[in-house]
Amino acid sequence: MKKHLPNAVTCLNLFSGCLAICQIFAGNLETAAYFVGLSALFDFFDGLLARALHVSSPIGKDLDSLADVVSFGVVPGAFLFDLLRQSGAGMPNWLPYAGFIVTVFSALRLAKFNNDTRQSDSFIGLPTPACTLVVTSLPLILANDRFALSPYVLNPWVLLGLTLVLSGLLVAELPLFALKFKSFRWQDNQVRFVFLLLSVGLLLWLWAAAIPLIILLYVLLSVLSPAKPKIEAA
Repeated sequence: MKKHLPNAVTCLNLFSGCLAICQIFAGNLETAAYFVGLSALFDFFDGLLARALHVSSPIGKDLDSLADVVSFGVVPGAFLFDLLRQSGAGMPNWLPYAGFIVTVFSALRLAKFNNDTRQSDSFIGLPTPACTLVVTSLPLILANDRFALSPYVLNPWVLLGLTLVLSGLLVAELPLFALKFKSFRWQDNQVRFVFLLLSVGLLLWLWAAAIPLIILLYVLLSVLSPAKPKIEAA
């Protein structure tokens, strides 16, 4: 029975992603963003549960990627499509479809992850949930715009630039640390603890506007960390 529990949580990730898509179709981007948050939580806990129960299987790994390609591939593309459509007055009719470039590169990222033995304890390239959280923060920023960011969030060229940057980061040969704690000793997890503390502080201060900064902080700490993962030949 216990070997099926992580897969059940993975299915909840997928189901939440489907609900997010339904909300995007209905024009409820803020509600959709909260469903993506649920997907991210389920995606975190299915791996945590599998490690705690000492269960893993090829089916579980494939199911996780299939769920992620929906929740963290199709969903961010649909968000960007809708935001580009809203911002595209006077822009080419094809422009909103460029948002799905993120979907394509997310699928490439997930396929690469499944076949890259270098990524067992760290990541190479931006994880798809991190990319998706940046995208889904945009409607939350629009709904609670304390910093007058709406003109930038709804600028089609800013959105297109963000799409291309995120797509590139997904498949970049960029070593990034994973939030996997083998112990809770400060010496073994300095970068993780610093990242988590700064992230909580940014969220309390800036709320949704903090999310893009947190992902930028994640990339910078990974690059600057003396203990950053090394890329070796596959």
